[in-house]
Amino acid sequence: MHPTHSGLPFLKGHGTENDFVIIPDPDGALELSAAMVARLCDRRAGIGGDGILRVVRSAAHPEAAAMAGEAEWFMDYRNADGSIAEMCGNGVRVFARYLQHAGLVGEGDLAVATRAGVRRPHIAKADADGTPGRITVDMGRATLHPDQVEVTVGDRRWPARHVNMGNPHAVAFVDDLRHAGRLLDAPEVSPASVYPEGVNVEFVTDRGPRHVAMRVHERGSGETRSCGTGACAVAVATARRDGVDPAVTGEPADYTVDLPGGRLLITERPDGTVEMTGPAVIVAEGVVDPAWLGR
Repeated sequence: MHPTHSGLPFLKGHGTENDFVIIPDPDGALELSAAMVARLCDRRAGIGGDGILRVVRSAAHPEAAAMAGEAEWFMDYRNADGSIAEMCGNGVRVFARYLQHAGLVGEGDLAVATRAGVRRPHIAKADADGTPGRITVDMGRATLHPDQVEVTVGDRRWPARHVNMGNPHAVAFVDDLRHAGRLLDAPEVSPASVYPEGVNVEFVTDRGPRHVAMRVHERGSGETRSCGTGACAVAVATARRDGVDPAVTGEPADYTVDLPGGRLLITERPDGTVEMTGPAVIVAEGVVDPAWLGR
């Protein structure tokens, strides 16, 4: 399949305003170059999005074939600049909503293959008014590294916590989210050797007991309205800052994380599993003009 033959089918969706272009490609036949991803994600000359969610059967993709026994579908996620990423938490929820929208799965539990391993969303029942139920995703375990990391924006600098959620994060606690600046460019993170493939940077401030707000610069995309893996990293880093460790207490820890695009509930369980619950919306679907694709 080549997209210029008859146009490229797509959908548009978002999770707490972290928005994506969804490309159904069940047989893995589409040649999706970095340049094409960047064009599609362009907010002025393309469809616009923080990234691409390519929907491929795991068995049809070399990076996911080994997971096909656990998860039928692979989320081939690309950043807005065309680079490949391991995981996207909001993207997994939107990916699951697409599978439901397309009639490929129903409410309840399912499995999605990603470059960070298999993730297991749960689609809740629709509300009485027909609003689609929120989606909870098992995001795996957070790894907290002992590295001493520092984040710099302008003349301000903060110590940061190195957290890995299948992708790398630097979490900095600040007095005012405005101190993060415009976040058009990546904040300086040192030492750079800690993050050889780049890093997502979160700025966090307190809102109340187990309630924080954050802004994020996602590598390859700039500041986004929401970042699911970032919210998970923030919740775990905040819990440790607060002296909370479910592995020690035996009790799950719930944190509410406010992002520019909405609110997520993050739960860290005693076994280390981190769960994220939030909305996911399919906004539109259509076909990209083949003439535009061929330019």
